Amino acid sequence: MDPAAPIYDRKPWAVHYGAAGAELPPPRHPHLAALLREAAGRFGAQVAFTTCMPNGMHGSLRYRDVDAHADAFAVYLREVLGLAAGARVAVQTPNSLAYPVVAFGVLKAGCVLVNTNPLYTPAEMLHQFTDSGAEALVIVDMFGDKLETILAQTSIRKVIVAEVPQFFPAVPRAVIRGVMRWWNRALPAIRVPHVRLAQALAEGAAARTRGSIDVGRYTEGLGPQTLALLQYTGGTTGVAKGAMLSHGNLLANLEQAFAVGRSHIDEGREVVLTALPLYHIFAFTFNLLCFYTTGARNVLVPSPRPIGNLQRAFDNYPITWASGVNTLFNALLNEEWFTAFPPKHLKAAVAGGAALQHPVAERWRRVTGTVIAEGYGLTESSPVVAFNPLTGSPRPDSIGVPVPGTDVRLVDDAGVPVSAGEPGELIVRGPQVMQGYWQRPEESAQAIRDGWLYTGDVAVMDDDGYFRIVDRKKDMILVSGFNVYPNEVEDAIAQMDEVLESAVIGVPDPRTGEAVRAYVVPLADGLTEEQVRSHCRRLLTDYKVPKTVEIRRELPKTPIGKILRKDLRAEYRARHGG
Repeated sequence: MDPAAPIYDRKPWAVHYGAAGAELPPPRHPHLAALLREAAGRFGAQVAFTTCMPNGMHGSLRYRDVDAHADAFAVYLREVLGLAAGARVAVQTPNSLAYPVVAFGVLKAGCVLVNTNPLYTPAEMLHQFTDSGAEALVIVDMFGDKLETILAQTSIRKVIVAEVPQFFPAVPRAVIRGVMRWWNRALPAIRVPHVRLAQALAEGAAARTRGSIDVGRYTEGLGPQTLALLQYTGGTTGVAKGAMLSHGNLLANLEQAFAVGRSHIDEGREVVLTALPLYHIFAFTFNLLCFYTTGARNVLVPSPRPIGNLQRAFDNYPITWASGVNTLFNALLNEEWFTAFPPKHLKAAVAGGAALQHPVAERWRRVTGTVIAEGYGLTESSPVVAFNPLTGSPRPDSIGVPVPGTDVRLVDDAGVPVSAGEPGELIVRGPQVMQGYWQRPEESAQAIRDGWLYTGDVAVMDDDGYFRIVDRKKDMILVSGFNVYPNEVEDAIAQMDEVLESAVIGVPDPRTGEAVRAYVVPLADGLTEEQVRSHCRRLLTDYKVPKTVEIRRELPKTPIGKILRKDLRAEYRARHGG
């Protein structure tokens, strides 16, 4: 790329940044542990986290409790287990009170957090544990039996077992565990050596008292460049890779998010619904770090599936903020309990992870009287790159403007900036961009070139400096030489009242090279392929209309609800070849 090529001017975006302006100030904290300790000191007596079960049973921890437990876990890792600074610790739990305790404890210990999906298969776990070199693992008891065949092949020295109702009062904890054990049969025998989290915390607290240990000394040598997270990519486009996110990356992204959103946050008064998994970078940065820093109460839902699992959280708590992906918002809008009694205290919802469909955004506004502000980010950028300003009405079908301190370009396949209004690959430069992929220098060099992160997403910028994601570069379909973007076709299909959700891929075609194929999940039986195609013909030019449509009951998704087009492509190849 020509180093003299123009960069989009930040000045038109500065009006959305409040007092921060287009440039970011230096981080206010040297590392995340300092940020966490400051928040606990400011909001100690307030409730920090509440886990809400589908039946309404719940448990909570105050800021001072989270801080004390995290300190105990940090001491357990460093003194009892003997881990060194920089050691990798895998955490494999759903949303629960255990998660912030152990995640914060890892950071306070000066170790590296390796977030791991609890639903991973043993093969996927083995890949992530061996690739990261994790030396300790915190795993939820529901999935502890997966370790039996793989643990010996890893470098994990200690397994700590957590519970979904961890820290609940005795009676609801006993009821929940009784149902899980005897009714749901969800607590398998764990046949590898392990220690329960409660015991680990007790040992850590005892060691701290015995040695008069100052937990702060574990982080004395940490700085902005120190590795904080190995955040593995979702694997939507290939083998999962560990994005190296430093303390500085995450602290900078927090400041960038606050620059566009802090004026809408009342410190110490917000209640945020966390249905997205905290081990995902979106929820980790936005729900966990942002709202912990501002003294919010975080209502954790262990699993949003089925979507009815969220009802008690909305019923029992004055939710002011929520985050989600298009499929989650769409599912809520198809629940009678939600549309009949929409949340009264909601200020706004924030969407990311996948394109927010215009019909979903419009219906959400009509039902709740609030907006969904769509943002854009990647695991590799901690994650926020752009955000739809909350002042005024967010622009439909737009990811907004880049956050402060971020440079962007749209380039063609040769890396040359495209003309205004033309689609090009979005590339990013800023303090939130990762250090690279863990132990993958060649792939790191391919992803980050001359300081720019190549996102693989195709975007267009309008005259006001707002960006719109057209599609994933790898998902683009080439029909007789014409580009077809699956998002556009999916958005058209979403306008059918009979459709719950859809996915579009390209498949081989002897006449046109590729053809558009749609997978559609109807709201009720009776929807036909011809109805879908006829609807699309009214909205799309002929070469964009799906040549084939498959009606099915569900679509493959990531844990946060992002539809996996790559799985549909693999399924098609397995069935049809090519």
